[in-house]
Amino acid sequence: MEPTSNERRSPSKAGTHGALGRRNFAALLPAILVFLQVPDVAVALPFAYVTNVGSGNVSVIDVATNTASPITIAVGALPEQVAVRPDGLRAYVTNAGSGTVSVINTFNNAVVGAPIPVGAAPSGLAVTPNGARVYVANSGSGTVSVIDTATNTVIGSPIPVGPAPAGVAVTPNGARVYVAVLDANAVSVIDTATNTVIESPIPVGAAPTGIAVTPIGSLVFVANSGSNSVSVINALTNTAVGSPIPVGVAPTGIAINLNSTRVFVSNFQSNTVSVIETAFFSVLTGPIPVGVAPTGMALTTDGARLYVANSGSNSVSVINALTNTAVGSPIPVGVAPTGIAVTPPNIPIIPTLSDRGFWVLCAALGVAFAMQLMARRARPL
Repeated sequence: MEPTSNERRSPSKAGTHGALGRRNFAALLPAILVFLQVPDVAVALPFAYVTNVGSGNVSVIDVATNTASPITIAVGALPEQVAVRPDGLRAYVTNAGSGTVSVINTFNNAVVGAPIPVGAAPSGLAVTPNGARVYVANSGSGTVSVIDTATNTVIGSPIPVGPAPAGVAVTPNGARVYVAVLDANAVSVIDTATNTVIESPIPVGAAPTGIAVTPIGSLVFVANSGSNSVSVINALTNTAVGSPIPVGVAPTGIAINLNSTRVFVSNFQSNTVSVIETAFFSVLTGPIPVGVAPTGMALTTDGARLYVANSGSNSVSVINALTNTAVGSPIPVGVAPTGIAVTPPNIPIIPTLSDRGFWVLCAALGVAFAMQLMARRARPL
């Protein structure tokens, strides 16, 4: 018998059950997604990456809690320095003992591909502001290699800069690369448009190692480990400014805050960090005590904290860069940490699924499809 209009408008019991099923599944879907993503999500928090020469790996420090992950990243032999791409997605590590550069995916802390062959005993390195190139100082071959970050391959021929290049720094506009050449007591300047050295090397103090350019790009500061001083270079004229600034014994690393007002210098043999005021080119009273044999340093993006790798005490010291005081106890890391770099904050979070998450997602979608099919079959004619 033909159903009445009222019967056509009234859902059947099966139809009601189908609707309820769809609503119940919709209510459970957020919980399912949380279950899928939380254990496997790549959380974009600021981290500090520390190269441990003695243990051949990289430690990862959570900057929010100042604790090191129990899991380290195995790289090449004698990892010396590390630099992070401006977008924070990749970290690059020089392996002095194997003549290579390792690339780390900072979302899952896994090494990407095979190590990139460069020159002998690579030391310092720097990434251009646009993240397209990495300049690597090969201390054993007196050259600088250039890596294309899109392909993770070396482009062009190595650039001759002088004997034993150490630290590398790039100007904020990416036009120039400054290289501290340890055995030449000088700084070489590379034009990034042609990847050639321009002008004559700039004389500085003895055995320059660390080097950094101010964020506004006007000055270059160079740590002279052999003369216990810091040289200042005018980046517009590529000439030295005034006399070298006396600091502690064997200055090695350099970091400059965001507004270019202060320069932090690690003194390898003094176990301290000196602070230079750029307005007067003078050292603030009282160096900051840190661990044994401090080397590499890195500031957080906001300039509030300074992280110092203590190669002689297997730890990283944390300094409040506004008050110049230590924060908590040194953080234990690997053996003989030398280099350190901090990722920028506020990187977009990219969810990733493990094998378990993938199969659970497939099952959830299968259930949703089956419930939808059952609901359709249960509809009245």
